[in-house]
Amino acid sequence: MSRKVSDQEYKKTRSYRMKQWFDGSKDLFLDELEMKPQKEFTEDHRTVRQREEEKRRLFERVYDIKHNPEITVFNKIYRLFCVCFCIFLVIMLLTAVSNLPTTGHADNPVNNEVSRRYIENGLQETGSVNIVTGMILDYRAFDTLGESHVLFIATCTVLILLRNDRKKGKNSIADMEENDRIHEPKNDVILQTAARILVPPIVIFGIYVILCGHLGPGGGFSGGAVIGAGLILYLNAFGFAKTERFFKASTYKKLSFGALACYALSKCYSFYTGANHIESVIPLGTPGAILSSGLILLLNICVGIVVAGTMYTFYVMFRKGGY
Repeated sequence: MSRKVSDQEYKKTRSYRMKQWFDGSKDLFLDELEMKPQKEFTEDHRTVRQREEEKRRLFERVYDIKHNPEITVFNKIYRLFCVCFCIFLVIMLLTAVSNLPTTGHADNPVNNEVSRRYIENGLQETGSVNIVTGMILDYRAFDTLGESHVLFIATCTVLILLRNDRKKGKNSIADMEENDRIHEPKNDVILQTAARILVPPIVIFGIYVILCGHLGPGGGFSGGAVIGAGLILYLNAFGFAKTERFFKASTYKKLSFGALACYALSKCYSFYTGANHIESVIPLGTPGAILSSGLILLLNICVGIVVAGTMYTFYVMFRKGGY
């Protein structure tokens, strides 16, 4: 039978020290190990000189541009190539200019049958009272499709270069709106009142210019610019929080893609059949009527959507880098 020991004797036993180690109340190796002070590190002079020599060689071969033989040779070749290219370009331009026809000559390309065809047969073949609209949306509809794609690609490029990506849970629309107030003050009563009065007529006028582009001056490009200006005015007056309720980046992408696809599908028959002298099933209607000129009205609407969205998106991206 074991006997009960006193506290002083128990504290001298290994079981007590083991208990302290398990409890973490005391480190058993504290003050028990012999500690020797570390000696100060001193580097050999030979090693120091070797390292300095390696740095010098690295600088001479990589960073010393003036005395680097490879870079010197490249600069000489580059200058020689630039001089040769400039001389070639000047000779080519002077040759082209010297072969241009005399100004005002009857045989100049501007005095050919194309412009005469537009003026004399434009109304009969396109149904458009506006000769310019009939030219760009019927005779040269493929070029206009390319111009619309250029606008869309330019907007996508600006989105890639200037977009500020927002992390989840941070930089909400409210925070962005609050930061935006630093640059341009909001809640301006005069500006908001003027916007409430002017924005609806501006948008309606832009729609009118688009829909009547085949009847008079106007069309998708000018009408889209008017609508884009109205959207920019609304944004300046009421800020991003209200504008993004009906126009976001996804809205622009869907509208632009749908407009370009509709344009291409509508005119694909003429793109691949030679366009002129190819009869389509779309009636031209009565010249001067709103529903006339075949597909020109639809194409004007598609171009107007692309231009309006592009104007607004450019302004938003250059102003703040995001919707």
